[in-house]
Amino acid sequence: MNRLDEIHDEYEFLDADDRYRLLIDLGKALEPMPDPLKTDATLVRGCSAAVWVYPTVTDNGRLHFLADSNAAITKGIIALVLETVQDRTPAEIVATDIAAALAPFDLRNQLSSNRTQGIPNMIALIRATAERYVATDPK
Repeated sequence: MNRLDEIHDEYEFLDADDRYRLLIDLGKALEPMPDPLKTDATLVRGCSAAVWVYPTVTDNGRLHFLADSNAAITKGIIALVLETVQDRTPAEIVATDIAAALAPFDLRNQLSSNRTQGIPNMIALIRATAERYVATDPK
């Protein structure tokens, strides 16, 4: 069972307040993103709260994302999104249907539209980043 499935199993049995707490805890568990990386260039457009995503490449060619938000729930949402792609190859990320992986969480019905409006933009930014790396891969 992968980590996303484990999170979903827990999420599924929680009431609304506890689901918020779970998302907040996921956000708190994110690797810290240094403030100098929180720039206009790393800002995800279209989110009601500020969300920053910064890609790094590991020694073995996998993408590792640093992310942060100025809102606890939104930080938890980006943490959940990253669970679908973190430390995978760019090609694996491009092949991943991130929205489908998140569908069992039913975030649109669990959270306000204000909180979920930026999710497609988070996904698009991550996908575009992976696509750029795939396009520049000399293999």
